[in-house]
Amino acid sequence: MNDIKIAIIGLGYVGLPLARLFSVKYPVIGFDINANRVSELQSGTDRTLEVEDSVLQAVIQESPNMKTGLFCTNNLENIKDCNVYIVTVPTPVDSTNRPILIPLYKSSETVGQVLKKGDIVIYESTVYPGVTEEECVPVLEKISGLKFNEDFFVGYSPERINPGDKEHTVEKILKVTSGSTPKIGQRVNDLYASVITAGTHLAPSIKVAEAAKVIENSQRDINIAFVNELAKIFNLMEIDTHAVLEAAGTKWNFLPFKPGLVGGHCIGVDPYYLAQKAQEFGYHPEIILTGRRMNDGMGKYVASEVIKLMVQNDIKVKGSKILVLGITFKENCPDVRNTKAVDVINNLKSYGTEVTVFDPWASPSEVKHEYGMDTTKEIPKSKFDAIVLAVAHQEFLQMNLRSMLSKNGVLYDVKGILTEHVDARL
Repeated sequence: MNDIKIAIIGLGYVGLPLARLFSVKYPVIGFDINANRVSELQSGTDRTLEVEDSVLQAVIQESPNMKTGLFCTNNLENIKDCNVYIVTVPTPVDSTNRPILIPLYKSSETVGQVLKKGDIVIYESTVYPGVTEEECVPVLEKISGLKFNEDFFVGYSPERINPGDKEHTVEKILKVTSGSTPKIGQRVNDLYASVITAGTHLAPSIKVAEAAKVIENSQRDINIAFVNELAKIFNLMEIDTHAVLEAAGTKWNFLPFKPGLVGGHCIGVDPYYLAQKAQEFGYHPEIILTGRRMNDGMGKYVASEVIKLMVQNDIKVKGSKILVLGITFKENCPDVRNTKAVDVINNLKSYGTEVTVFDPWASPSEVKHEYGMDTTKEIPKSKFDAIVLAVAHQEFLQMNLRSMLSKNGVLYDVKGILTEHVDARL
């Protein structure tokens, strides 16, 4: 495996940590169409905070000609000498929750322009079963003029990156691998096994590996939907849901899921990819889509509960001032993709309230671009009629939130992490 030169297509939350890991042992060219992103990484800085600057700077090279290390570029010429291409572009859904495969098509066209005989293209992007061979391979063949499984080969190894998690980093998470032939499957597996310390699992086919990825997060989605429904039921009964889950958790095989907002690029998206493919086969996936509806509706539910508490405390709703703490999709992470905190904010605004959003992690310019919302990284000084803790950033635990509330003000803890008195929580 000494002659391997890897190109990572897409340098986001998935691609960069993977490129950094491979670059310790192989020459790696990181390719991204975003020139600003490339410049930032070449200077040794990662705004996603997935790779520490010191770690990134230790592998960054000034030239694409190296024995090991990472060189980032948006110039197609720099990846022509590579023989392994790993695609790590996002696979979101549209406003009707239908899969968007355009990034995969575009990246496949990019790779197709430089593909050579003997090369291997590995996809890591989350897809439904069949996308790699039925959607991506035809693009590679058309652009390159080469024949699949004769001139070039493909593999699929689903990403398992957990943004913001500094404990379960890419090399510490067991990797599923697969290839378009048994021989290629073994080569793909050997490649990942050379850097993944947690080990690998070679799936018998690409479709099995694709299916495994979408059900990982669909399973979590369904379990969270169940406890979200429990939270709604127990709130009506005036029973503390977290106390119930803590008691039930004393049984050895009880699964420790908690209620909350389900966003991000995986759990909130992957089930729709599986549902789409199932419907193409004439099957309507009831449990999967019911879970999605439950979780997608939690933003509206939280907002209505906050408003209900304000009315009970004789607070005039229209024109009231509400502080929402956090807009990223998870705690201690700057990732705002598919965040459901936005649903809480929009629903609160629909009642005529004035909402201030404070998040020390999120980029205000990125939030403005993605959602058209203004946010601040400065702790607000004014008093609020309600405070909603939407994301469990560590900074919020150090704040005296009660002192920021007006008389009869409401404190709603979506994440159930505050030890001080709160008016309500999921």
